[in-house]
Amino acid sequence: MTDDAKTQKPGLLRRVGRATVRTVLTLGVAAPAIVAVQMGSQELGRRADAAPAPDAAPAMPVEVAPIVLSPGYEVTRSFIGQIEATRTAAVSFELPGRLSEILVDEGDTVAEGQHVATLDTRLLNAERERLEASKAALEAQRKFAEQTVARQENLSDRGFASQAALDAAVAATDDLRSRIAEVDAALLSNGIQVEKSKVYAPFSGRVTERLVDGGESVSPSQGLVEIVEDGAPRLRVGVPLDITEADLAAAVIEIDGVPSGARLISLRPDVDAVTRTRTAIFEVSGEAGVTFGQTARLLLSDTVEMPGIWVPVTTLKEGQRGQWTLLAVDGENTVRSMTVQVVHSAGDQVFVRGAFPKDAQLITTGPQRVTVGQTVDPRTQG
Repeated sequence: MTDDAKTQKPGLLRRVGRATVRTVLTLGVAAPAIVAVQMGSQELGRRADAAPAPDAAPAMPVEVAPIVLSPGYEVTRSFIGQIEATRTAAVSFELPGRLSEILVDEGDTVAEGQHVATLDTRLLNAERERLEASKAALEAQRKFAEQTVARQENLSDRGFASQAALDAAVAATDDLRSRIAEVDAALLSNGIQVEKSKVYAPFSGRVTERLVDGGESVSPSQGLVEIVEDGAPRLRVGVPLDITEADLAAAVIEIDGVPSGARLISLRPDVDAVTRTRTAIFEVSGEAGVTFGQTARLLLSDTVEMPGIWVPVTTLKEGQRGQWTLLAVDGENTVRSMTVQVVHSAGDQVFVRGAFPKDAQLITTGPQRVTVGQTVDPRTQG
């Protein structure tokens, strides 16, 4: 053994000895602590076993309602129409001329036969005077011709006049009578023109528009004023081809959100080329206080036979794969889930169909606060 080996061997022994001493000291300190922890745990467990168990939490109260099965639901179909007058007329002259006066204005109420406007008739009056003067001259000539005929007949009977002279006198008299008849026809025509120079309201109503001011020349059929009848207004609305008169007999008219009485007048047999609908015409109650040109709604109710229930939309929960579910409480006060299909909605209510247990009650409020399988305290809504 070399001197270096002799020197290293005592050093290694000293290090091993020191490590052994530290281990013994550590175990001497840790052992009592471990024993103390075990004894404390046992004491805590004993005290816990000796303490009384806490009371169970009360079941969560939920509001429920019985599940009432309905045989079907109603669908309301709505169609937009327009209120119009029973009759509308654009008042005009039949003859051309200069407008002398117009006696009504927009918004005025007129009665049937009321004078509305007049043409300038001075030329017609002058023509009438000329014709009357011409007739008077012809009447004088006719009188003289008739006297001539009488004289010629007297002379002819006495043999002092020829038959030719008598025939000429008779022909002159007949010619004058024809000319007088012609003048009478011209006077009649003049009178008709004067009469047609005034226009009258065709029916009682109100003036909606005035198209002329007066003084201008107007042509035949040129509108002067527009008048609408003040009677019961009508609703004109297009409806699909599958709707019958029987369906429309039970229809409801709604004007500005207010239901109004209406009676079906006719359902036209032709189809509108643009909308592909048939036109239905209703007589609206005069008490509705409507305005011509106003829009209205035609409401038709149709019953769909399909068993299901009405539930608030807030009771629906979205399930797997886009399905909808409802939570209900069974006979053991346990929350159960029901898969349903939504088939119709009306405001905050929906009509659903599915399998509904007889003894189940629907959770109507707060379905998100409970889970399937939870025991609850069901309370019927007051």
